[in-house]
Amino acid sequence: MTTKSSNKNLHAASHAKKDEFYTQLDDIEKELKHYKDQLRGKVVFCNCDDPKESNFVKYFSMNFEHLGLKKLIAAHYKDANLFTQEPPYKLEYTGDKDGNRIPDPSEFVTKMIGTGDFRSQECIELLKEADIVVTNPPFSLFREYIAQLDEYNKKFLIIGNVNAITYKECFKLIKANKMWLGASIHSGDREFQVPNDYPLNAANNRIDGDGKRYIRVKGVRWFTNLDYEERHENLVLYKKYTPKEYPKYDNYDAINVNKTADIPKDYDGAIGVPITFLDKYNPEQFEIVKFRKGDDNKDLVINGKSPYFRIIIKEK
Repeated sequence: MTTKSSNKNLHAASHAKKDEFYTQLDDIEKELKHYKDQLRGKVVFCNCDDPKESNFVKYFSMNFEHLGLKKLIAAHYKDANLFTQEPPYKLEYTGDKDGNRIPDPSEFVTKMIGTGDFRSQECIELLKEADIVVTNPPFSLFREYIAQLDEYNKKFLIIGNVNAITYKECFKLIKANKMWLGASIHSGDREFQVPNDYPLNAANNRIDGDGKRYIRVKGVRWFTNLDYEERHENLVLYKKYTPKEYPKYDNYDAINVNKTADIPKDYDGAIGVPITFLDKYNPEQFEIVKFRKGDDNKDLVINGKSPYFRIIIKEK
């Protein structure tokens, strides 16, 4: 008979396995190219990455000297409920020693005391040492992960779901211009490699010729506080305001806009836009006023109906 406790452990293990997505090297390269100057002389920490599997580790180790990194750290996590995993270990890599530009076991393997969980004291001490955190954190722990980065005032580049914008832990940073969306992903979905025992229940999945499994995930975005030139480019506005096309909310003095491209160029007031507006957000062009709620502290409403999450902005 399975006990209630073991059921809970199995559920936790299953949940952890569903969070085990490996970001593709091509997606990493397309994003990291925007921040090369900001990486020079820095300690980079991939705190949710198995050094033997992670493409983040592969990217940074292969480009260690080119980027001018000081050190690369990565932590392998072992779920306490999964007995088939290797014991946790960490990578502390300071450059190539044998000419192959790959961190070989003889160059980096160090056992960890605990599980390698990013919330453990051991990983927190590594976090304190790091200048920049770059990783794909567990989507189910994204709120907690962001809160930790904010607590320790770290520079970061992480990948997550676009709906994380709606989390209070995330939106307060976005509103304060302490976090924004990355440069390379603005729409569509992205492919991630998953473990061999991952259930392929999604509609978009495949197994390649080497037996590696992949799934496609919708609404993926990079989240960062590393600046890049493109986010300071003005959004070109061309539409004119008409009361018929842009109705006002019942419970807030702002007009509703369904597409970022339809923001009117001649409206002097608050505007409600979809969360995907942040793909084009220039903090010098717009001010973020609030999120989602009207004057009555209830969801924004138009003619008795609530549109999908809206960010209230004003043009500067």
